[in-house]
Amino acid sequence: MDLRSILLPPGTFTIGKKFDFEAGHRLAGLAPGHKCARQHGHSYEVEVILTAPTLENPGFVTDFGLLGPFKAFLDTELDHRDLHEILPFEPTSERLAQFLAGWFIQHLQPKVHGRLVAVIVRETRSSWARFHMEER
Repeated sequence: MDLRSILLPPGTFTIGKKFDFEAGHRLAGLAPGHKCARQHGHSYEVEVILTAPTLENPGFVTDFGLLGPFKAFLDTELDHRDLHEILPFEPTSERLAQFLAGWFIQHLQPKVHGRLVAVIVRETRSSWARFHMEER
């Protein structure tokens, strides 16, 4: 079989990269009896998803190495912190995903080829929130 004869279909390319950090929080807006109103912690997992209609050499949406500053931000600003003490909003996973999307757009988007599509924040293996970017 001549592999050069296989036609490449049109479409877009999408990548994702996961990061993690440990942090505590409480959700003061909940009723006092709600378990999440009490101080507790999570092993957060954050995934950024990027897309591009074309690839940069050697065939990347974005070089994963260029996402290092995002991990550095998580490590220096959020890791092993009380999120309700440092963030200017109630630290739900939904709001955290939106906040991290904002940080990414402000600090990394101008430096990478791919466009941020979404940020997913997982508090546990079975619980997550996704902030999906509007098309720009």
